[in-house]
Amino acid sequence: MTRLIVNADDFGLTGGVNRAIAELHQAGVLTSATLMAHAAATDEATEIARSTPSLGVGCHVVLVDGKPISRNVETLASDGNFVSTLGGFLRKMLSGNIRTEEIEQEAHEQIAALQQCGVRLTHIDTHKHTHIFPRVLRPVLRAARSCGIRVVRNPFEPAWSIRATPNAPFARRAQVRLLRLLAAQFHRIVAEEGFTTTAGALGVLATGTLDAATVRSIVAAIPASENVVFELVAHPGYNDADLARANTRLLASRAVEREALAALRDIPNLKLISFSELANN
Repeated sequence: MTRLIVNADDFGLTGGVNRAIAELHQAGVLTSATLMAHAAATDEATEIARSTPSLGVGCHVVLVDGKPISRNVETLASDGNFVSTLGGFLRKMLSGNIRTEEIEQEAHEQIAALQQCGVRLTHIDTHKHTHIFPRVLRPVLRAARSCGIRVVRNPFEPAWSIRATPNAPFARRAQVRLLRLLAAQFHRIVAEEGFTTTAGALGVLATGTLDAATVRSIVAAIPASENVVFELVAHPGYNDADLARANTRLLASRAVEREALAALRDIPNLKLISFSELANN
């Protein structure tokens, strides 16, 4: 029996994203979601999380393309906004212009804000996978540990899953392969900080192109093992006016991903779990 976590990112981004997550969980094809602490529909998402205890909920720590909760994070944000792009964030970080203590402070504030609202958090990940970089990973893990969380997304996609993803553009394929060079350092830091993670994230390469055929292709390629857990990363939603106003490149694809997850119903020998079960292993 293959065990798989199906996680939706961007919980709280818009009402349409929240609706898709709630519906997919009710349909039995989505087990987990990561919640943004300071987004347009966070309050609604928080209420859904509190009223749906069967849905595993993590904190989607936002350090780019959003607004901070903390005050006095001048190296992370200016004029009340984070850097708008991952590339801009990376350039600023590599030039030494972002203080790691501000990353830890902001991550702690976001996690704590959700916990104070009564949300029981199962794990953490980051918007646009910024914790793939060691200078972000350590302070984010320390913030999570201070809030009692010891489970983190493994953002690296296995080579077999990359091969099973047919429609991704060449540029994104090259990016995902290049970033895998950071995987060994990620696992070392996670172990040093005392965290648990999965064997890898599926669907990262397919972000923006994750359709039903790709879901079937990736899941069919999962190596048979009851002792290994992977996470399928998805971005479902409804393409409505609120989503059009959100600063996201994933517009029409969110509806495609919402429909694609329905394919999981027809796949045999597949057990869907949440990060809470991973933490208890």
